[in-house]
Parts: sequence; structure tokens; C-alpha cells
Amino acid sequence: MKILGVIPARYGSARFPGKPLALICGKPMIQHVYQRCLKAKMLDEVVVATDDVRIYDCVRAFNGQAVMTSKKHRSGSDRIAEVIRKQQYRGFNIILNIQGDEPLVDPRAINLLAKDMAGNPKQLMATLATRFEPAGDIASPNTAKVVTDGQGRALYFSRCPIPFIRDKNAGRAGHILKHIGMYAYRRNFLIKFTQWPEGRLERLEKLEQLRALENGADIKVLSTNYSCLAVDSPGDVDQIERHMKQPMGRGNRAKKTIGQKKLDIEIIKS
Repeated sequence: MKILGVIPARYGSARFPGKPLALICGKPMIQHVYQRCLKAKMLDEVVVATDDVRIYDCVRAFNGQAVMTSKKHRSGSDRIAEVIRKQQYRGFNIILNIQGDEPLVDPRAINLLAKDMAGNPKQLMATLATRFEPAGDIASPNTAKVVTDGQGRALYFSRCPIPFIRDKNAGRAGHILKHIGMYAYRRNFLIKFTQWPEGRLERLEKLEQLRALENGADIKVLSTNYSCLAVDSPGDVDQIERHMKQPMGRGNRAKKTIGQKKLDIEIIKS
């Protein structure tokens, strides 16, 4: 069982062109992500999948692995599917899609998802989710939400708050799951998934995981106590740098703000 971590990194972005190369504490963001992924013991290899030679050259400059891919891909999963068709990556059984805009990604979250996937041979696709903090921006369309069935399988993902809480006294944060955009796939399923045409719901919500649901595939959702800051716009860089510069001594409050609520990331039983 070989597990490959792939970080899709495209140069073009409507809100933040060249985002993977944005400097954070003196290093490109893609380098922060890559080096954190290397600490995940469940990953046998890590590679950046990019559509731009500037990102490719940047990764090679810090001795990382990178692969040039087409500029025509609609999603990160499509880009990864091109990578795993290449000869040197055909031997990997499980593929992790790791977001390139989360420079504080925790290796333990990667290990958690990879380990669960490896331990469940019939599982084709899996992802992570967490509960919203009471002060979290549930209404933001930049954050996807997910609802699951009793076995932790995704029923639907949306940019809108779901489920609708009719009883306002019930409290919203405790009932709404925030989707964390890290995915694990079986190799053959990922290739099949990317061959399906864009679905109606995927087109409306702009959420690629809906393509799997529209075609009847199960997505396992691990509800965890893990959350991580992402860089969506240039203004987010300052926030990330503030967290990185905070002292990380034992018991320090900063420990909670850079990616985990507890010292050990774990699956939370519903």
C-alpha cells in the first residue's frame, strides 16, 4: 500500500494571482505546505502539481518534487489525475489531495485521513470536517458545509449553511459541519471520477466533490477536532504570519490557533 500526497498549485486566481508564490515569513507559501506534508509519516511521497513554470521552478529550487500539468483542468482533482497517470506515480494505491493554500496544514490531519483510508479497503473517497466555532462565519460562501448520514457518509455539500436550523434556540455552530478540503481517493476511483462530466450541482455550487455524489459514489466524512487557516486573499497573509510568529511553548494559547483545538487531532464520534 503506497500513499502519494499531491498539492495542486495553479498560478491563475481571480482573487489572488500567483498565490502559491506569496511570501509568508520569507518563504513561498507552497514551500510551507510542502515541508509540512513531508512530516506526515503516512505519505510515501509528496509532489506539487502545477500549471506554471514559475511555481515548478520555485518547488525545484527548494528541492521539492513538482510536475507540470495542463492549464485546462477544471479542478485540483483533475490536475492530480494527470499526475497519477505518469509512469513514476502509477504504483500508488491511495492519493491525497492536499490544499496548497493552507501553509499551516498539520501533518497529523494528513496522517489521520490517510490511515483511515488505508484501513478501509472498500472506501473509495474520504475527506475531513469539523464543527464551527461559536464565532465562526457560518454564512460565508467561501467555506463549504457538509451534512452526513448516521454512518458518516456525505449527503450534501453546500456553500450555504446546512442543515437549516428552524429552532433558533438550538444554536447553529454545534449542528453545522465545516468541510475541510483535503481528500483521499483510491487511484482507480480518482481516474474514474475525473472522467465523469461536470454535474449540475457541481456547476451551481462550484464544489467538485458534488460530482461524486451526483454519480452515486460514497464520500466518507471524518468528523474531527481539526481546523486550519487558509489563504483566500492577500489580506490573509498577515494573519498567517502573525500565527507563525507566535511562541509555540508548551501550553501556549497559540497552540490552539494554528490548526488544532486539542494537542491531539482525533476523530470525534457523533
